[in-house]
Amino acid sequence: MSDFAGKRYVVTGAASGIGHQVAENLIAAGAVVYSLDRNEPSAKVERHIKVDLAHHAGIDEAISRLDGDFDGLLNIAGIPGTAPADTVLAVNSLAVRHLTESLLDRLTPGASVVVVSSTAGYAWADRLAAIRDLLATDTFEEGAQWFKDHPQEGNAYNFSKEVTTVYTMSMALALGEMGFRINAVLPGPVETPILTDFEKSMGKDQLDGVKELLGRHATPDDIAGVVLFLLSDAARWINGHALIVDGGISASVFSGNVPAPEI
Repeated sequence: MSDFAGKRYVVTGAASGIGHQVAENLIAAGAVVYSLDRNEPSAKVERHIKVDLAHHAGIDEAISRLDGDFDGLLNIAGIPGTAPADTVLAVNSLAVRHLTESLLDRLTPGASVVVVSSTAGYAWADRLAAIRDLLATDTFEEGAQWFKDHPQEGNAYNFSKEVTTVYTMSMALALGEMGFRINAVLPGPVETPILTDFEKSMGKDQLDGVKELLGRHATPDDIAGVVLFLLSDAARWINGHALIVDGGISASVFSGNVPAPEI
């Protein structure tokens, strides 16, 4: 964990779930953590800045209150598909892009960006043309308007995570040229406060079936350890990767051993 001593990180979603655990683990390893969240975190962060990630103006205001440079950005905040579709896309996709690109000039050489996406976005290749069209927009507002003009089939959460995964992959070379890395972690179901929302939007039977196959859902610490690995120098040649962390369920789906969940 010596990689993190004295390093400075921005963590979104630090007030609960995976974001909370990542903040706790970084602080325990000697890092300085700045929190961006709607709610106050219980972790002993250096500073908390309240922000609504659904609006670019709020993100810009929060950035203006951050002081100094940072060794990494962790885009962990997210909302489930029980929220309005435009808000889901704004928080899970557009905010990730806006915050990442707004902070690039504040990142130190060798800095790492980690995005928490989801295995719910596993079908990104089927909508790649649409996702690339959305990502071709230049601003938060243009992206939001694109989504209004091009409504997508299915759960907005799934689409938002497809976008986030593709964004991560698409930025690898550009950030690499700048001396940074960007990677995504794709969890399956995790025991967090919003798990019940996912049961409503994706179907409790589906998630219970995954739990039965694996024996349990993930804990936030199962995911946080992987996030810290991608931040670390041990992952220095990993860039633009979408790392699935789901106990093996996706591997079974992709290999044809079990059917894809209908989420």
